[in-house]
Amino acid sequence: MKMGAKIGYHPEQLIPHDHILRYSFKERLNHWIAAGSFIYLLLTGLAFWSPWLFWIATVLGGAELSRMLHPWIGLVFTLSVCYMFTLWASQMNFEPVDKEWWNSLHYYITNQDDKMPPAGRYNAGQKLLFWSFFFGAILLLASGLVLWFTESIPWSLRWLRYAAVIVHAGTALLLIGNFMIHIYMGVFAERGAFGSVIRGDVSLSFAKRYHPRWYKEIIGESDSTK
Repeated sequence: MKMGAKIGYHPEQLIPHDHILRYSFKERLNHWIAAGSFIYLLLTGLAFWSPWLFWIATVLGGAELSRMLHPWIGLVFTLSVCYMFTLWASQMNFEPVDKEWWNSLHYYITNQDDKMPPAGRYNAGQKLLFWSFFFGAILLLASGLVLWFTESIPWSLRWLRYAAVIVHAGTALLLIGNFMIHIYMGVFAERGAFGSVIRGDVSLSFAKRYHPRWYKEIIGESDSTK
């Protein structure tokens, strides 16, 4: 057994009362802009998708207003996701420990966190959700622009319209599913995570339990390797 050097030290993220700054104000603000715009797109999109759900558009101000705002709110969502990319992409690279995380997924679901491999600031599931929303936003933007300006598509390229309908609906349904998983992870799998995107901080015990490698990076704890 040999002792390794300190893997990092970020005292500026340590705040009073045994808490750690997890998200800055700009990260939290952008997160809620993305969340709010996505929820609006989800609701209006479902209203357009099924006659059984058209009442949602009525609740949100009527079909005409929903139809007018949907593409513009879509641009807001895309821009916020792109800004997320600039903030977090460098921390979302997949590592060997992420494969171990997936192999231990049953422990994560059953909250046996002591049996999980040590996650950094983001675990493998959070990384996958990040990339799914990033690439999903690109697909929604591309297909959405075709549907937005469908009258400008020449008849010879009408296949773009058909493809856009399939891609837009399919991607939206995939992201809705991932959105539900995201809520589960933030509310139930990691208790305290939801509050961190409101207040910005988490307790030291939260970091040590759910993201032990990130915890060591913050406090500058030495790591040991065999």
